[in-house]
Amino acid sequence: MKIGIAADHGGFELKEIVHPFLISLGHEVKDFGAYTLNNGDDYPDYVIPLAKAVAAGEVERGIAICGSGVGAAVAVNKITGVRGCLINDHFSAHQGVEDDNLNILCLGGRVTGYMAAEELIIAFLNAQFTGLERHMRRLNKVHELEK
Repeated sequence: MKIGIAADHGGFELKEIVHPFLISLGHEVKDFGAYTLNNGDDYPDYVIPLAKAVAAGEVERGIAICGSGVGAAVAVNKITGVRGCLINDHFSAHQGVEDDNLNILCLGGRVTGYMAAEELIIAFLNAQFTGLERHMRRLNKVHELEK
């Protein structure tokens, strides 16, 4: 699977751990930055290009990381076709994909340990959207809001 990753200074350290982890799982990784630690950078500069790539199908799923994960989640959801969420538990990591077709996992680099992040990432990437009628009905209501 082709995965996009992005992080600001608050998520930079975790991104640098996640990138080789994804490769070790056999995924192709497109890194949207930051490429160096810069405490003055801004998460939208990295997570918005990632979100646009997910929406355009250039990458299948994305992982956006900022200090808390909150800003990244807010920003990515401004892009039509993106369903991103801050995830802190295993159930939500897979259920968000299965029921809500989540396509960007948002993590907090200052609050999510790297081992927990790896477990959340595995659950997120292994999950598949069920496409059940009730889930499609709900997603269609969300899509209507994007028009």
